[in-house]
Amino acid sequence: MKHAMLAIIKKDFRGVTDNRRMFSALLIVPLVLTIILPSVFVFTIHFAPEDPDIQKLLELLPQAAQSGSLEFSILSLILNYILPVFFLMIPIMTASIMAASSFVGEKERHTLETLLYCPLSVKQIFRSKVLASFLLSTLVSLISFLAMLLVLEIETFFLMGSLLFPSISWLVILLLVSPAISLVAVTLIVRGSAKAQTVEESQQGAVFLIIPVILLVAGQFTGVLLLSTWILLGLGVLCALLAWLLLKKSMRRFTYEMLLK
Repeated sequence: MKHAMLAIIKKDFRGVTDNRRMFSALLIVPLVLTIILPSVFVFTIHFAPEDPDIQKLLELLPQAAQSGSLEFSILSLILNYILPVFFLMIPIMTASIMAASSFVGEKERHTLETLLYCPLSVKQIFRSKVLASFLLSTLVSLISFLAMLLVLEIETFFLMGSLLFPSISWLVILLLVSPAISLVAVTLIVRGSAKAQTVEESQQGAVFLIIPVILLVAGQFTGVLLLSTWILLGLGVLCALLAWLLLKKSMRRFTYEMLLK
């Protein structure tokens, strides 16, 4: 049984990597959020430190963190308070690419009947689809973080002669909050994909999941809400509990009749 589930996961991975449109979409969002935007911040802070918008960012920094040069104080704010919120957005958008087509894509390719003939129960098939999208989302998030950190360290070293140090909140983001949010999104999107008639319909439903995260991003930039480590930890535990409940409830209600409608 485990071998059959692994085969489904591998098939879904190949479906993304072999599809240029899906693979390009998978790369664009992390590239913009973790490479391009942070690089714009670094160069703007270095070459235009007196910009009014830069001064406003400095005012958002907690007093305890306002140490060292102006540039490093603002970069610390961006690295440890603003960029982590992007890693709440990346898992959802990454998960939606594979998860939205998980079952409705099988219907459009006329391979759903073949899938149902595999030696797995419908609940095991559902679990395999969820696991495939979750693993892809988690992998993209980890690679994005490493790429972002590498680029930021190279830029700050050559421009300012020193290195940035991520805060402990990044561990909470990468190991708890991001995976938990990813699992919530994947479970909802895969369940929606089973009911949808087209991939586009499934993706439209996935868009609504990103709205709360966009509000968090806006809150970070305006200083209305700066997420501390304890807030992130609480958010992660809450999302993990929600993900477990959703997965359990979805598997209980997932039936052959739902897929064949």
